[in-house]
Amino acid sequence: MKKTIAVVLAIIFALGMVGCAANGNGQGTAETAENPLDVLNKVWDSYTDDEKFPAAGGDMSEANMKDDAPGNVALDDADTVAYLTSFPADMVDKLDAAASLMHMMNANTFTCGAFHLKDAADTDAVCAAIRDGLNSKQWMCGFPDKMVIAKVSGCIVSVYGAEDLVNTFRDKLTAAYENAEIVYDEAIAF
Repeated sequence: MKKTIAVVLAIIFALGMVGCAANGNGQGTAETAENPLDVLNKVWDSYTDDEKFPAAGGDMSEANMKDDAPGNVALDDADTVAYLTSFPADMVDKLDAAASLMHMMNANTFTCGAFHLKDAADTDAVCAAIRDGLNSKQWMCGFPDKMVIAKVSGCIVSVYGAEDLVNTFRDKLTAAYENAEIVYDEAIAF
């Protein structure tokens, strides 16, 4: 009887290990869609204290606003999403989640948005629209130097601002996500 119980427990344990291995625990090279906030947190958490700058994330709601960290952006007001992230207001209905991180002193110094689309087939068109919007924007209170737009883990990430801050974020993003694909990495046209 003890041998039978031991064999049954060994089989259950082995099947449990196979199930965990199949799950992958979020590791591996296969792209899996992540929450935009998780993407920004993973990148921001990889910064050293010396690399970080005064930042805030999220929208103006008490639930989403974060100091010194990325935060969620509610999608119920397209103009607010556009204002906080420079995501095209006329395309907000294509999103099912968004998050932001920006420099607390001047958003044109560093603004980052991460977005998850309802339909992945819209990704290339949305990346192009973000780029076109940044290049045609009327800037006030300083001019950002450059932009980077990337596809990563089922999300689009856009960042613009001072070249050194944008480059640091890009490098941290590509180090954190092997599957990151830089779609645009260029100066902003004026």
